[in-house]
Amino acid sequence: MVAVKKDKISGDALGTGRRKSSVARVRVRPGNGTITVNSKPMADYFVNDQHQAAIVATLTAVEKTNQVDVLVRVSGGGMTGQSGAVRMGLARALVSMDEALHETLREGGFLTRDSRMKERKKPGLRGARRGVQFSKR
Repeated sequence: MVAVKKDKISGDALGTGRRKSSVARVRVRPGNGTITVNSKPMADYFVNDQHQAAIVATLTAVEKTNQVDVLVRVSGGGMTGQSGAVRMGLARALVSMDEALHETLREGGFLTRDSRMKERKKPGLRGARRGVQFSKR
């Protein structure tokens, strides 16, 4: 099972999500459905509809769209990595809030960590795998 994390002072449910090189710290509290990312409304921070849909899909799966407020601090990587990190962090925070949601979120794939990372550059190569161009003469 996922460890239950709650803020000692406010009682907010906490969750950490990671994807690529992005890390999202998510806090969920009872409210009216406001999603704030780095002190901005979600629509202002994630301009792309796909990134917004990835985050809202987590709340839709457990039918808590207008029942909780979500506060997110996200850093590192690009927009796709950050939205994926928020999606996972939100799912973990929802499980911390209510253990009964674990099965639904697990089946939806919201709790699974996407382990794909950028491969490191190797010595003697131009990139991770690309070598120098062969010259016959």
